[in-house]
Amino acid sequence: MPDIQVLVNGAKGKMGRIAMESIEQTENLHLAGSCDLHDDLSSVIQQTQAQVVVDFTNASCVFENAKTIINAGVSPVIGTSGLSQEQIGSLQEQCHQHKLGGLIVPNFAMGAVLMMQFARQAARHLSHVEIIELHHNQKLDSPSGTAAKTAELIAQSRQKPPKKSREYETHRGARGASYQKVPIHSVRLPGLVAHQEVIFGGVGETLTIRHDSMSRESFMSGIALACQHVLKLSQLHYGLEHVLDMA
Repeated sequence: MPDIQVLVNGAKGKMGRIAMESIEQTENLHLAGSCDLHDDLSSVIQQTQAQVVVDFTNASCVFENAKTIINAGVSPVIGTSGLSQEQIGSLQEQCHQHKLGGLIVPNFAMGAVLMMQFARQAARHLSHVEIIELHHNQKLDSPSGTAAKTAELIAQSRQKPPKKSREYETHRGARGASYQKVPIHSVRLPGLVAHQEVIFGGVGETLTIRHDSMSRESFMSGIALACQHVLKLSQLHYGLEHVLDMA
């Protein structure tokens, strides 16, 4: 079987460099090319004859990039956070029209994917929950895509959200953002990479599910997995868990 031809967009960034390293080290993948800011993504896709494009750019251009990739008839693997639910729905419809599979991945670390799945399971039994996500201070968007995806999984799983309390904030924002009726607190500090705690509370007990990425190398196996199996998909999926069982 010939190697899968993979193009990395956003190649000069930290995650772009990790993606290229991961692809080069994976047996059945070939790094067909790379591009970054000021490059013509559509032209580079055509020149390299890429089958998969991994996007690690930024929230301001990821939606347009994804549309370009899909319009070129190539499977997208989107690692850039910042897409809205409406944009994700639009891209899923576009993939459907082009009969393409693809992945939007909030987090490529295997442990983070498992953390989200465990949180979804716990939410069936414990409805009171808050998320604390911690990232390096160069991360532009908040909350993180991982935190948003976790909140969505919790909302899908729990029987009903907890009753709203009569609390109030003496300083606005003290209780964090509310997404899917789940409070999310974002921390941005130098020295951090990517970390998340999901804290559930019950009568007389708490349950904490935590994942820590100590270095960006933790994302390499997930990037490789996504590139290896995205061509087997028949639609655009949101989350790496959709290819875990293919490994």
